Amino acid sequence: MKINEGFEVRSVCGEYMMVAMGEKNIDFSHVIAFNETSVFIWNQMLAGKDTVEDVATALTEEYEVDYETACKDVDTLVKQLAEYGVVEL
Repeated sequence: MKINEGFEVRSVCGEYMMVAMGEKNIDFSHVIAFNETSVFIWNQMLAGKDTVEDVATALTEEYEVDYETACKDVDTLVKQLAEYGVVEL
């Protein structure tokens, strides 16, 4: 999985939101809000972790969650982001 260019997660008024940068990425029909865990997953991807398993392992080290649940959560988020063109699988 790879983050496509032109997307950032920013804190806006205490909430985390996906921001599309550049003309080709602007689509106001969908707003993607992130919770703290989603931001952690995003940051792991930014840091170069490019598999669900690698990100899930980092998630289990940071939060009290078992590996299977972490894999499902990461997989769900990545698939949702792929639907919006934010990441490539």
